[in-house]
Amino acid sequence: MKIEPLPKKIYKKAKALNITEIVLQFEGGSDEGCLYIDFDRPKKKDFSELEEEIEDWAWSVYQYGGAGEGHSYGDNITYNLEEKTAAHQAWHMEAQWTEETERKLVVKL
Repeated sequence: MKIEPLPKKIYKKAKALNITEIVLQFEGGSDEGCLYIDFDRPKKKDFSELEEEIEDWAWSVYQYGGAGEGHSYGDNITYNLEEKTAAHQAWHMEAQWTEETERKLVVKL
């Protein structure tokens, strides 16, 4: 996944709110893409306007359909506003089956 540059408008708003990191957490696997937005919240303020702006922007630049075979997967993109860096991390879940154990059926009469 290619990291898209954070818009200057969002960067400035986040910095004004003393936010140092914005994390986009994309998740898929059940034929529907989801996006969770996380950032440090220095004080108990209402960040819903900024969160909505980030979500609108993220869906406009990242293509994330969520198609899959029922196994969850995702991509996290972290924007570090202090260091002016961005990082990407992909993850996925897969089923792991243990060895089947067979036992005699005991019936109490």
